[in-house]
Amino acid sequence: MKQSQFKHYWITRLLASDPGRKRLNQAGKAVISLISSVSAVILILSMLGQPPLIPAIVAGITGMLGIMTVMDDTKRKKKITTLLLGISASSGVTAGSLLAWNAYLVSGLMILIIFSAFYFSRFGSRYFSLGMIGFMTVYFSSFLGLSPSELPWFYMGIVLGVAFAYLYNFIIFKDSAQLLKRSMRSFHIQANLTFELLIETIQDPETRDSRIRKLQYNVSKLREYASNVATDLNAQDVKGIWPGLTTSQLRLYVFDTAMLVATLTDSLQQLKKDEALEADELRELLIKVITSLHNSEVLAQNYEEKNLVEAQKTTESLRQMIDELFAKQNSQPGRWLYIIRRIESIATHVTNGALAIQQSLHKGKQSEENTEDNNSQDEDNEEKEEDQGLKPSTKKAYQSLIAGTIAIIVGHFISPIQPYWVLLTTFIVQLGTESVGRTYMKGLQRSVGTVIGAMLGFVLAKAVSGHSILEVILLFVVIFLAFYIFAVSYTLMSLFITLLIAFMYDLLLGGISFALLSARVIDTIAGAAIALTISAVIFPTKTKEKVSEAFTDYLNELNSYVTQYIRSFRETMDIKELADHAFKMDEKIQAIKDEAKPILQRPGALRHRELPRWVTIFTAINYYAKHLVASSYQKKFTYPDELEKVFPSMGDKFNHNIETLTHMIKTGEGAGVIYNMDNERKHIERFAPGHNENQGDLIHHLYYVWRINQSILILGKELGAEERDR
Repeated sequence: MKQSQFKHYWITRLLASDPGRKRLNQAGKAVISLISSVSAVILILSMLGQPPLIPAIVAGITGMLGIMTVMDDTKRKKKITTLLLGISASSGVTAGSLLAWNAYLVSGLMILIIFSAFYFSRFGSRYFSLGMIGFMTVYFSSFLGLSPSELPWFYMGIVLGVAFAYLYNFIIFKDSAQLLKRSMRSFHIQANLTFELLIETIQDPETRDSRIRKLQYNVSKLREYASNVATDLNAQDVKGIWPGLTTSQLRLYVFDTAMLVATLTDSLQQLKKDEALEADELRELLIKVITSLHNSEVLAQNYEEKNLVEAQKTTESLRQMIDELFAKQNSQPGRWLYIIRRIESIATHVTNGALAIQQSLHKGKQSEENTEDNNSQDEDNEEKEEDQGLKPSTKKAYQSLIAGTIAIIVGHFISPIQPYWVLLTTFIVQLGTESVGRTYMKGLQRSVGTVIGAMLGFVLAKAVSGHSILEVILLFVVIFLAFYIFAVSYTLMSLFITLLIAFMYDLLLGGISFALLSARVIDTIAGAAIALTISAVIFPTKTKEKVSEAFTDYLNELNSYVTQYIRSFRETMDIKELADHAFKMDEKIQAIKDEAKPILQRPGALRHRELPRWVTIFTAINYYAKHLVASSYQKKFTYPDELEKVFPSMGDKFNHNIETLTHMIKTGEGAGVIYNMDNERKHIERFAPGHNENQGDLIHHLYYVWRINQSILILGKELGAEERDR
């Protein structure tokens, strides 16, 4: 029985992995485009009696990069960039061929391309894509020393590569509807898998550490899937897939479901400690709610309504039981009772949201949505902020100019025959690494992956040498694996790229030596070292500065989020719209973790013992903040006049505390005043209506505001701020 459950768990995990099959889709398209381009060129040139191999490689690179490097924010821009790649690639082949006689001219051209790619990326990712393919084609054409008479065949290969990239990206494999459906399916599979683990946890009288760890892992995966779905919802036409629905409906449903699972996971341990689950009725009600939500096919056209109706009835029963328990323990209700009420509140929101979705699907009403992305203003603000100093793209351009020059010199010294490999590695390591720490991490990962890949590549290439068909198949396999694994592990991606190089060397040169691969390893390590050195010396952005910037970005988003929530008790406001803010805060929390990783993982991490604690506190703050929406939708609050001035006071204090903490993080100053909310909390606890008076439980709805502010106090005091009541 246990073995069967184990198999079921991993089969389900496999089905839910790669949400929306984005990585599979992207890697698959790149490889298919590569194969199609190579095959078409080989077929045509073979029929014309021309050597097909080298033009086929350039065609394959064009077809592959036409899929992988085009990252514009709209489909129209992507189409234009894909077509422009042909012009850039053709110019690169021509320039590399004409300048191949002089290594200094080729080196200067490569450095100019890299500089331009970084510098002009401020105007859009298109320029970086064009620079990437231009660099690669210059490298190949100069290395091969192409004659002018050979260029037309390469132009033909480039045209075919661009054509296949366009065909697969925009005509055959359309991302929109299918990607969103698959993302939502992955989310539901992962949610149901976690629901099953929660039911097992409730039923088991013991608290098993292994199950808790598995639950926490699955909750983190569900959070990742929820973020992916939210991103897809911003990009896709939901009305075309599920007529009658709006993106806000789906986004809120996804948010609530993820929060319900997270709340249950965090609460069950405490409920077991308090022996709350000893009550059969409570335990059975919780299992019924989870089971009915598990069985609900929310977005299916032919769903079973009884499951959601059963969930709704069960949550109502749970609410009645909670009211009775509060009535019995009115003087001092146990902590576990508040936990149960929070679970019931979120479960109710999930159930009601699912029912509303099904009703909209059934009626097929076309709802207007006026809350689409308004990113243009934010982008303008960001540009204004960046105008105060050198833009990151400009800094990276100057760094690449100096690093490229050094890399060319070092490359000629290490490998006179192939001096540009050091430059290529330097270029790649500089991509997407603004801070010194991120550059160090990427350079280390690439070096480790290259070393291991060289050893494996030498053995595998020797084993299959002479079997051209098998080598070509393996070549396509490692290309697919490199792109598929890229988002998961940069080290493994580097390993597969090195295997690719080993197979290509064996095919092109008729054999491979360990010395040849060793030279590429030395070049890679040298290029990574140059990129790291330049990032640390020329316009350096220290890792701690990026971490501080990530902290302040999060605090600014949090300030807007919480102050709007506090205002909602006095003003008419749809609190559900704050779910969009919650997803943005998730992204900013992930940015904090990404920027802090180089410090936490390097040998000197013990000198930064406070950083892991800060990351933990910010993660806790984010958890508290999401509960404000997940468990506290706007209700018609009525309260006595004595509480009228409490809410403005709370909002002002919170805004002041965030601004003070942000200033202290940015400047490093250890002086300031941060206010607690003890007086406001006591006032509310004294005059707030009771939870059974149908006036909205203010204590319940403001609990996490106090928790967030308490966390802000802790951080401020650690930086030297003084705590005050007023």
